[in-house]
Amino acid sequence: MFVINCKNYEEISGDKIIKFVKTAEKISKKYKVKIAIAPPQHLIGLVANSSILILAQHIDDSKVGSTTGFVIPELLKKSKVKGSLINHSEHRISSKDIQKLVLKLKELKMTSIVCVKDVAEVKKYSKLNPDYIAIEPPELIGSGKAVSKEKPSLITKAAEAVKSAKNNTKLLCGAGIVSGEDVIKAVELGSKGILVASGIIKTKNWNKIISEFAKALV
Repeated sequence: MFVINCKNYEEISGDKIIKFVKTAEKISKKYKVKIAIAPPQHLIGLVANSSILILAQHIDDSKVGSTTGFVIPELLKKSKVKGSLINHSEHRISSKDIQKLVLKLKELKMTSIVCVKDVAEVKKYSKLNPDYIAIEPPELIGSGKAVSKEKPSLITKAAEAVKSAKNNTKLLCGAGIVSGEDVIKAVELGSKGILVASGIIKTKNWNKIISEFAKALV
């Protein structure tokens, strides 16, 4: 699984997100790699019909109806969004809300990716059986220093923690990944995929870097 979080970067603002998603679609087909993209919430409608997975960056535990400003999973599904990141380090939520949202996405048959900062959280949230747990040490996010190189033992311990939960959850690795070499190392350490953001969005040649990461995964 290859997840690209677009955050609110200017590089994919307006209709540039369409070009970005189309680039990822071609590469996904070429290398037969499962790619998912999480655009800024207001741009989701421009790319929701994509052949690759479109995810929300955040969802709220709120009901359909009079809930102004909240991101509602049931409505996302009707807009062809396939799942969401939960508890990203830039948008942390309570453990109670994480539990409710993983359950809600499961009921809706949508993909859940719970973001965590350390192995203790891997152990805690693996028990909820989300589709994916993404480990990202906050200090390495956007640093250009890959967790697979800076803290390799963190990935191996996280992989062991996910495995010990004995369910279907898979581990993703994020933070500071900027090259195919970083991706290969993450997979060797036990990750089943990657979660990246600035390492792709802020590069000048999207086709080149997404292809490099995709090749590294296969």
